[in-house]
Amino acid sequence: MRTLVKIAGVLAVVLVVAAPTAWTLFLQSDRYLVLGAHEATVRPATDGHATLDFGALLPQVRVPVDVPGDLGVSIDLGDSQGAGLEEMLARDAVIASQPDGEIRAVRAAMVSMATSAALRGLGVGLLAGTVTVLAWVAVGSRRRDELGSRLTRPARSQVLIASATALVVVGSLVLVIVPGDDGQPTRRWVSLTEAFPELPADNAGLKTIQLAEGSATSSSRALVEGALYLYRDSVSFYEALDERAQQAVVRTPEEGQTTALVVTDRHDNIGMDPVVRTIADQARARLLIDLGDDTGQGASWESFSINSLAREFEGFDTVAVAGNHDTDSVAEQMADKGFTVLDGEPVEVGGVRFLGASDPRGTKLTGYTEDAKTRNGGLAEQDTALRDAACAADEAGERVGVLAVHSWSSGSEVAASGCVDLVLTGHLHYQVGPKAIDGPGATTTTRLTTGSTGGAVLPIALGSSLRRQAQVSIVTFDADGVPVGLQVVSFNPSKTIDVGDYTTLPLPSAGAEQAAPDPVEDPSADETAQPEQLPTTP
Repeated sequence: MRTLVKIAGVLAVVLVVAAPTAWTLFLQSDRYLVLGAHEATVRPATDGHATLDFGALLPQVRVPVDVPGDLGVSIDLGDSQGAGLEEMLARDAVIASQPDGEIRAVRAAMVSMATSAALRGLGVGLLAGTVTVLAWVAVGSRRRDELGSRLTRPARSQVLIASATALVVVGSLVLVIVPGDDGQPTRRWVSLTEAFPELPADNAGLKTIQLAEGSATSSSRALVEGALYLYRDSVSFYEALDERAQQAVVRTPEEGQTTALVVTDRHDNIGMDPVVRTIADQARARLLIDLGDDTGQGASWESFSINSLAREFEGFDTVAVAGNHDTDSVAEQMADKGFTVLDGEPVEVGGVRFLGASDPRGTKLTGYTEDAKTRNGGLAEQDTALRDAACAADEAGERVGVLAVHSWSSGSEVAASGCVDLVLTGHLHYQVGPKAIDGPGATTTTRLTTGSTGGAVLPIALGSSLRRQAQVSIVTFDADGVPVGLQVVSFNPSKTIDVGDYTTLPLPSAGAEQAAPDPVEDPSADETAQPEQLPTTP
C-alpha cells in the first residue's frame, strides 16, 4: 500500500509540473507556413475564434471555431508574392470560397504545436519526478522519520512557511494556466452584415464573419466589398455547378471493373475540386490520376492548390506528375501529401501498372524559362527513356497499362512502340482523342489528351467562375488493371455539363495514323493554341 502511495505521489508531481508547463509552451508556440496566397505565422489563442490579421491596411477578420475550451488560433498573414493589394484580395476571396485545404493545414500546425508542447512539458514533469525520487532516496528513511516526527509537532513558523509556499505554487500555476491581459486594446467586433449592410445576406458563411472596427475597415471599404462579392460569386457558381454534377449520368463500373478520374492543368482553380470529386463519386472512382500543371508558376504561395486536391480526394490512391508550370517543390509537396509521383519506373497503384515522369521543362507566365530553352531536347530524351522502360517491362511480362505524362511529346515514342495500352496527357488545354496509334505488328495504343480541368486560359484559372470549358476523364479498368474504356466529362461556363459517350478499348486499328508530336508542342508556340471551334471564354 505504501508503495502505491509513493508511486501516486511521484505521478502527481509529474502531472502538476507537466500540465502547466505544456500549456504555457503551447500558448507561446508559433508555426510558419504558406497559407492561401500568403506567408503566414500561426499561433494558438484562447478566444474561441480563428483571427486573421492582414496588416495595417486591411481590417482584422475572425470566425468562430468549434473547439472545446475556447481554444482558437491567431493567424498573421504576410506578403502575397507578386501581387498588389487588389490582386491579393481577389486571390484571398477565391481561395476562401474553398477553404477546407487551408483549414486542414492550420489544424495540422496546431496539432504539431500541441504535440511538441505536450512532449516538452512531459519531459519537464519527468525530470521533476526524477528529482523528487532521488531526493527521497538521498534523504534516507532515518532522516525522513526524523522529519516526520517534527511535522507531528509543527512550529508556528513552519506552518506559516509551508502555507506561504503552497500559496506561491498555486498562484504560479494559476498565472500560468489562466491567460492574462496581453496589453492590447479591447477590440470591438462587428458582424460582416452590420459593416456591409448592402451585401446580400444569403450565404451562411458570410454571416459568421466578424470584422474589427477601426480605420482599416473604413479606408479599405471598397476593396473589402469587392473581395466579398467575388467570394460570394465563387461560392454561388461552383455550388451550382456541383449540383449539376450530382445529376450527371456517367457510366459506372461493372462487376470486376474499377475506375479512375483524370485531372490536368488545374492551374490553381480549387473551385473545381469539389465538382470533379462529385463526378468521381458518380463514377465510383477510388483512383486519381493527376497529369500536372496544378499551379500557374510553381510559387510557394500556390501550395493551397495541392492542399485542396489532397483534401478533396482524401482516401483515394493518387498517381501524379508535375507539369511544366510546376516546380520541383510542387512535386515534393505532392509526395508529402501521399501522392505517388511517377519517376520513370513502372509502379503498380490501385491494381494498375503505371509509368510516367514529370515534365522536364520550366515555364513562367511570359514563356519558357532560359533554363528550359537549353533543355528542349529534354522532352525527346524523356520520351525515349520512357519507351525503353515500357518495352522492358512488356518483355518481362509486366506490361504497363497507363503512361501518364504531362505532354504528348513525352509519350509519342512510347505510343508508337505499342508497349503500353493507354497514353494519358494534358498540357494543350483542349481534348485530343481518344484515338488509336498503331505499333509494331498488331499492337495498338490509345491516346487521350484531356482538356484543362481548371478551365484555364493560358496558365491562369483562379477566379470566381470558369474562364472556358473544363474537363475530366474517367478511365475504366478490368480486374487485371487493363484499361477497357474511356469517358470525357466537360463543364461549361454556362454551368452546363456535357457527358461524352463511353468509348470501349482497345480502339480499332488507326491504319495510317502516326504518333507524330502536335505542332503546339514547339516551345515557341502558344501553349494553349486550340481549334477555332473551341473559343475561349473571358
